[in-house]
Amino acid sequence: MARYVVKRLFSMIVTLLIISALTFGLMHSIPGGPFTSERELAPEIEAALMEKYGLDQPLYQQYLTYIGNLLKGDLGVSMKKTGVTVNDMISQGLPTSAKVGMIAVCVILFMGIPIGIISALKQNSIIDHIVMFIATIGIAVPSFVVGTFMMYVFGELLGLIPAGGLSGWNSYIGPVVALSGFSLAYVTRLMRSSMLEVLRQDYIRTARANGLNQFKVIGKHALKNALIPVVTYVGPMVASILTGSFVVEKIFALPGMGTHFTESVTNRDYTVIMSITLFYAAVYIFMVLLVDIAYAVIDPRIKLSD
Repeated sequence: MARYVVKRLFSMIVTLLIISALTFGLMHSIPGGPFTSERELAPEIEAALMEKYGLDQPLYQQYLTYIGNLLKGDLGVSMKKTGVTVNDMISQGLPTSAKVGMIAVCVILFMGIPIGIISALKQNSIIDHIVMFIATIGIAVPSFVVGTFMMYVFGELLGLIPAGGLSGWNSYIGPVVALSGFSLAYVTRLMRSSMLEVLRQDYIRTARANGLNQFKVIGKHALKNALIPVVTYVGPMVASILTGSFVVEKIFALPGMGTHFTESVTNRDYTVIMSITLFYAAVYIFMVLLVDIAYAVIDPRIKLSD
């Protein structure tokens, strides 16, 4: 196990270096730059800014300088927000994104898994049909539509949630519903189909034939195997939700990571784009590693090869 984790961590570093190089190349291949705006700057001012942020240097030198600072834990400074570092942006934005995201993840797991199990046990019943109908709608409707609906109906018309920001407990309702809608529906359907497949296995029939009650059959024998496809999806899902949803945070005016990233792309803020992209990638890859480890924990038959 230890050797496997070390190898995966090494491959994670290589992957992040490749992502950083690709991101850097794509950013600089697009016309324009962080100081390109409708109001043209004086040539001497633009030249001074380019020199200040090292953009007058060859591209390879800019990239090596960034990687060198990154190895020291310095993610750089924003080229559009004076005196603001990327480290500050992450330390300020991540808690907001993580808090809202953690609530959404709990809603997805503690609702999606039980509902999926119940739907599988009540296959072709009215409960099953209702669950699948609602889940289909949840998958089909994008998060920005759900967010806009929550904001307009429950915010503007009914006044039950704030118009934006995180001013109280009810201000979490809109973002959590918008963030969890698709994944909750998907986990429910995935859990249902996985549980139905497991319940058809011979060892489940044997367990029932031996007189075990339904609770023991599901909880002791079926649940672990049925969870494997769900865990596969939940790992990357947790990474994307915890680090913030660009659209949802923009709709509800949340000062999270998603807002910082969308602003950096709009402003062509190279350093912020690079650093937040790498941060997202690192969290995503780490969650995939945790999923692989979880396989071995859930099902001892699965061995992690060194």
